[in-house]
Amino acid sequence: MAGSNVAQPEVSLAEIAALVREFPGPDLESATKLLERDRLLAKPKGGLGRLEALAEWLATWQARHPPKLERPAVCIFAGNHGVALSRQISSRTSVATAKKVAGYSAGLGAVNAISQALDADLRVFELALDSPTADFTISPAMDDADCAKAMAYGMMSVEQGVDAIVLGQVGVGGDVSAAALFAALYNDEPAHWLAEEGELKNSKVQAALAGIELHGNKGISPFELLASLGGLEIAAMAGAIVAARMGRVPVILDGIVPAAAAAVIEKQVPGGSRHCILGHVGASSAEQRLSRLYALPPVLELGMSIGEGAGAALAVQILRAAANCYGNMGTRAELGKNFH
Repeated sequence: MAGSNVAQPEVSLAEIAALVREFPGPDLESATKLLERDRLLAKPKGGLGRLEALAEWLATWQARHPPKLERPAVCIFAGNHGVALSRQISSRTSVATAKKVAGYSAGLGAVNAISQALDADLRVFELALDSPTADFTISPAMDDADCAKAMAYGMMSVEQGVDAIVLGQVGVGGDVSAAALFAALYNDEPAHWLAEEGELKNSKVQAALAGIELHGNKGISPFELLASLGGLEIAAMAGAIVAARMGRVPVILDGIVPAAAAAVIEKQVPGGSRHCILGHVGASSAEQRLSRLYALPPVLELGMSIGEGAGAALAVQILRAAANCYGNMGTRAELGKNFH
């Protein structure tokens, strides 16, 4: 596992916006080859259930038949949000984020244990934990330049040779920022995108509404909205999603905050997040609402609420099994040959 701090690549939001307009589309040839093989496999039609759709999704976005999941990467992005810290609307502090990151470095997290079982490369990317974003109820969370730098930093997390990437998040206030982004992008209520209940939720909703009132009605682009309402770690995950699409690397999302990064990409360029899938969602109404935005249902719904990418990392094993079925299963002709 490796850790990093924010680099300073020179890039602008306009340059990244130009890049996403050049996104490669789905590889329908690979998908067709998988469907043709599906008809030959020694199984009844639909016999593999949801594994069939998952394998088709992998083939489509890897542009490879059969699909493979031999080198997955699990990436946790850590960042703190000034809106939560300055308004004291989080049960955690910035110190808690640093402790979590230290725990991952020591191999103590659930995501460490799951990644080890998967033989997956786990990396933690720290984004200026001692310098939270600004309170977005007063000013933009980031200026465009800092948002672009964070996105470029996230783009560097998608290494050559990786065949799928899991995105997880840790940090104070990410839920508030994600709720504000979803509400602004989808003309919705931020309350629908927050998992918890009670007075703390009410305070978070009021903060999100104040941010949307200040920034969300100016006719700005989704990338500019990300700078206004997002966080460094959300911007970095958005950058990772961009790089993954350009590199034909499927993305597995872990819950609301990583999905907010994908939503920004989707709104910036329609279809821009189709290479992303929900690896895991919890039982909250917010996460169930999130499921309705995706053509494919979440890979797993295990009631996990730990975050940190753990649920989505666990989903890798299901996706790997789906890929292996289409790479290693025998056909009906082969079965008949061996048993006659």
